[in-house]
Order: sequence, then structure tokens, then C-alpha cells
Amino acid sequence: MANIKSAKKDIKRTRKVTENNHELKARVRNNIKNVDKAVAAGNKELANSSLKTMQKNIDKAVAKGLVKKNTAAREKSRLNNKVKEMK
Repeated sequence: MANIKSAKKDIKRTRKVTENNHELKARVRNNIKNVDKAVAAGNKELANSSLKTMQKNIDKAVAKGLVKKNTAAREKSRLNNKVKEMK
């Protein structure tokens, strides 16, 4: 356990940052699943809205370094193609 005041603060900060990062990664994964479900159900409106929120969240994750740039591009491309094929 840390004894120095600054080290204790650093532990708190790290815990908060880790929690926020985990939340954003979970949000991205859930958005990807929502787009897949909407495509499987054939719901175009829901698929388009879910795709937009997924792209926004995955771009945030890339900016924070939680997801690699190429991985994000691949996911966005695949889901975008699935939504386009619905139409």
C-alpha cells in the first residue's frame, strides 16, 4: 500500500481512468452487437442509428488508445457493408 500522499492520489486516479476505459470499451462492444442484431432483424432505421452511435464511440476509443486504429476501421467497414446490403 502506498504511504506517500501523491502515490495515494495516483492510485485513485488510475482506478477512475481504468473504470472509464472499461466502460467505453464495453459500450463499443455493445454497440457492435446492437448493429448486428438490427441487421439480423432487418430493421433499417435501428441499424442506421446504431451504426452512427457505434462509429462515434469507436472513434472515441481510438482517440484514447483503447482500440487500435486498423481494428476500428475494420469493424466500422464490416458493419457499414452489412447495413448497406440490407437496403
